[in-house]
Amino acid sequence: MKILLVEDDKTIASGLEYSLQQDQFETVLCHDFTSARAVIEVELVTFTLCLFDLSLPDGSGYELCKMVKARSDIPVIFLTAVDDEVNVVMGLDMGADDYITKPFRIRELLSRIKSVLRRYHKQNQPKPIIELDNIRINTLEGKVYKNENEITLTALEYRLLLIFANHIGQILSRNQLLEQIWDVAGDFVNDNTLTVYIKRLREKLEENPQEPSIIKTVRGLGYKVGD
Repeated sequence: MKILLVEDDKTIASGLEYSLQQDQFETVLCHDFTSARAVIEVELVTFTLCLFDLSLPDGSGYELCKMVKARSDIPVIFLTAVDDEVNVVMGLDMGADDYITKPFRIRELLSRIKSVLRRYHKQNQPKPIIELDNIRINTLEGKVYKNENEITLTALEYRLLLIFANHIGQILSRNQLLEQIWDVAGDFVNDNTLTVYIKRLREKLEENPQEPSIIKTVRGLGYKVGD
């Protein structure tokens, strides 16, 4: 598996590259935005995952992430020295799959990489039946069951549930959800509408909608289904 590593600190980059290669990853290392952009434009399809430092001398990891996601559905993990809510949400909104704050242990980073790759592998497998606790989704029939009893969902509720089910373990920001359910049923969907639909979905799926165990709120970041 091949990783595109973009890190301007050459000492950190060298250590990361060595550790990734020791773990049997092939790496391509760039130290700035310009060289990374050139690699993305020519070689993106050959990569399995991208590791982007957020702060680069001639650009940002955010822009590199946007370039990657516009071209292919390849996972992106941010390396950042900034652990504030605004930066994390911005990264998630741009399609990042995870982030890790410096300084970090290399074992933690390797664990995050493998977790993201497992999630992508599962998402790319045909899934006629998806199970979430006591909820079963039959995607071939477009039906949803709770404790083996069929429940009725609107088109937009069903689409929202599928988005969560196909991103198990991943935090999804409100903007990410809005982008994926936009106009799915010919209806205008805004932030308030999303709040209403998540509330309705919880009322139909959760044993206790006031303390949801399926669609969990990640404070300040968005929502998450599964561990």
